[in-house]
Amino acid sequence: MDIKTATALRRLRLVSAPEAVSFILLLICSVLKRTTDFNAVPVMGSIHGVLFVLYVIFWADAWNRAKWSLRTAALYFVLSVLPTGGFFAERKLKREAEDAVIASRARREGVVNA
Repeated sequence: MDIKTATALRRLRLVSAPEAVSFILLLICSVLKRTTDFNAVPVMGSIHGVLFVLYVIFWADAWNRAKWSLRTAALYFVLSVLPTGGFFAERKLKREAEDAVIASRARREGVVNA
């Protein structure tokens, strides 16, 4: 994995958890708006909107650089529209990055898969 691909995956990973948190907070604010006088939906909606747009931009870049299959790309996109999906995306991306580092070290040391 080259440095640009690793950077694209890292950016996506770093924005996925905050995007998930903002989605959950937006849902909570939405419920509070309808049940109390508290209305933070405009603020949380803006924050979540910015994070979601960043997620989609970083997702498209990671898909392009990592050469994901359509299934993998669709999985990461679907995770972005589920309230807690960003947490799963972050964990899966972290595992993918760790596997890439291990594979890179193995190639560098000349270890061949048997």
